[in-house]
Amino acid sequence: MSQAKLWYNGRGENWKQGLPIGNGRIGAVVYGGGEQETWCITELTYWSGKTERIAGNGAGKAGLQRMREAFFRGDYNEGDRLAKEQLQPPKRNFGTNLSVCDVVLHFGHSGTDVVRELDLEQATASMTYSVPDQRSSVHDAAGFAGGQAGAPRTRHAREVLASNVDGVIAARMSADQAGSVSFALGVKGRSGPFAAVVTGDDTIAFHGQAIEEMHSDGKCGVRCQGQIRIVTCGGSVRGTAEQLVVTGADEAYVYLTVHTDYGQTSDAWATQSGERLEAAASKGYERLREDHIADYRSLYDRVSLDMGPAAAGVSLLPTDERMRRLRQEGHEDAELVALFFQYGRYLTIAGSRSDSPLPLHLQGVWNDGEANRMAWSCDYHLDVNTQMNYYQAEIANLAECHVPLMNYIERLAEFGRLAAEDFYGCQGWVAHVFSNAWGFTAPGWETGWGLNVTGGLWIAMHLKEHYEYGLDRAFLTKQAYPVMKEAAVFFLDYMVVHPEKGWLVTGPSNSPENSFYPSDREQGAQQLSMGPTMDQVLVRDLFAFCLAAARQLDVDQHLQAKLEEAIPLLPPLQIGSKGQLQEWLEDYEEAQPEHRHLAHLFALYPGNQITPRDTPELSAAARQTLLGRMTDELEDIEFTAVLFATGFSRLLEGDRALWHMNHLIGELCFDNLLTYSKAGVAGADTNIFIIDGNYGGTAAVADMLLHSHAGAVHLLPALPSAWREGSFKGLRARGGIEVDAAWSDGLLTEAILYASVEGQAIVRIGDLEAQLELEAGMAYRLDANLHILERTAAAR
Repeated sequence: MSQAKLWYNGRGENWKQGLPIGNGRIGAVVYGGGEQETWCITELTYWSGKTERIAGNGAGKAGLQRMREAFFRGDYNEGDRLAKEQLQPPKRNFGTNLSVCDVVLHFGHSGTDVVRELDLEQATASMTYSVPDQRSSVHDAAGFAGGQAGAPRTRHAREVLASNVDGVIAARMSADQAGSVSFALGVKGRSGPFAAVVTGDDTIAFHGQAIEEMHSDGKCGVRCQGQIRIVTCGGSVRGTAEQLVVTGADEAYVYLTVHTDYGQTSDAWATQSGERLEAAASKGYERLREDHIADYRSLYDRVSLDMGPAAAGVSLLPTDERMRRLRQEGHEDAELVALFFQYGRYLTIAGSRSDSPLPLHLQGVWNDGEANRMAWSCDYHLDVNTQMNYYQAEIANLAECHVPLMNYIERLAEFGRLAAEDFYGCQGWVAHVFSNAWGFTAPGWETGWGLNVTGGLWIAMHLKEHYEYGLDRAFLTKQAYPVMKEAAVFFLDYMVVHPEKGWLVTGPSNSPENSFYPSDREQGAQQLSMGPTMDQVLVRDLFAFCLAAARQLDVDQHLQAKLEEAIPLLPPLQIGSKGQLQEWLEDYEEAQPEHRHLAHLFALYPGNQITPRDTPELSAAARQTLLGRMTDELEDIEFTAVLFATGFSRLLEGDRALWHMNHLIGELCFDNLLTYSKAGVAGADTNIFIIDGNYGGTAAVADMLLHSHAGAVHLLPALPSAWREGSFKGLRARGGIEVDAAWSDGLLTEAILYASVEGQAIVRIGDLEAQLELEAGMAYRLDANLHILERTAAAR
């Protein structure tokens, strides 16, 4: 069995055992068995809600000053009361992403020897199984007749893919006996009004609207139109009142596409599905599949990861059995970690392509309906979840998949100018704890969690990261710097000098979703304060980036002067009385020491203000923070496991990082390796699929193998002792560099650096360090001591 496959013996009972496919806009989760198969269809822009301006109360800077005065004198309850008056808008038509429909295929026979696979190298989901030979069976609209006892067995195969090239989901149903493919296909809606109509003998047309009453008024939302067509080789296909029925075919091909009116200014979108479907059917499945695989592999094949052979027989086990061994028996399985790494890259390509109209939401491009049922929203959480969805994009060599987020941030900044004006009376732009498809940038409707004033800045840091990896001057000039500059304008206008400390601080704001006790404990647990650590870390990175970019581009001299004046006034990172990194400006007592969020550790990962080499005291404090959260009461969810893994990776503690990766894979994944947040946290009444753990886990594995955040290309910085031998190819480092490396007995044997731009690079392994002069288009092969063995034209 290929190492690049998720595979299972037996049927997929439900969505949580289904196999996800996607083309960057349309997603599907495929589950079932021989008798029935379901495709849960989703579309990235299928959102309820609408664009609307959320107005503040008009108090602006004067109101901001009053609430700040309350916080500065230690009256947190009064400060919170004033904040609620000015900075807590009502919930209106925020909306949520909704799933579109289920495509249900009835085959009328039970299969044995069922094997389901998700091939990560070809981006195809498949199933094979056996049934008694049914060539003499009769099928009608009511069902299928069974085969005779003792009859020969027919081997059936199904394959489903989602093509970005052709914009469709396509499937092939086949068998090793001619005339054995028979099934009935129907469609049922999953959200809001939905209707499907059989049009002719081979096509179903459907339409719907994404409306609901939990996150909006039940009247506003995107409309969709889609079509499904079946083409057969041999046999027949005919339409009934509600289904398409295939009888006695040698093979059958199913094509599906759906489009919405999101962002459309005319009705031309309504014809797109028919046009796409016609083109796909004319092209044919084989050519469509060939183009799909070539397109997908142009991204996927950039990176390989080999962790050495698994223990005897382990590679032959189904994926869920390997997860069970890891969970219940504690067996190390480096090959499973490598599979999880590549699965995260697969899910990135499937969910986010350069032409995707929106970025990945809380469940990627998929949606099981559970988040909406529990009053969560499949939205863009800006206090870690959406950021983590793209932590892997650059280092895992999928920069093009990062583009939808870049475009979204640019649009977010446009809406954020209104929020800056309406709520603060400030210039520039701001966004808070979450956003949606409609440009929501106002504070959330409860200040305790909704007044995260640096949520928009946090997501905008991806512009900085995208530039640092690729060094694309055009991107810096046209997109990254203009957006970041306007964020800097806001914070320069918004921040205030602390009357006692003399520091330039934000506030009132929260440290995402966490709480503390002030020195006057009788005021109770609080969430709002002045100058939370997370804010100051982000603002320092913002100001430093904008100053460096303005100097590089030789623009905005006045802004440069203001930034030069402001940066020395920013608060330093501080160490608390328990040796921890302070989460707030004051050394408050934590109200929830077990809390799931670790936002202030942005300074450690993905930031670089804390590094063991340059800031050992702060590194020790960050370590204490991580250890302090690792209690029996920890809110143990997917993104927290990732934060532990990445944090320990940055502290060069590979074994600890691997423990948390194993915990993520073994304890916080459904059978289909999709990550979840545990029941009981944040109001969830069941384990709920949240995809950031998949993407963040991929980033964590890559980070254990390669650092480039602290001014050097650091090879194998946090290599776990269990990973005795292995190799990787194609990981990216900042500065336009790709890296290959191999190791044996835990020691580097060889590395190759591929330079896409000219410049200097410091390369590090352990205590060894070398400086290289890189020439664009050249490759540099290094030995274990970082000596250059060969310099050749890059073969990438």
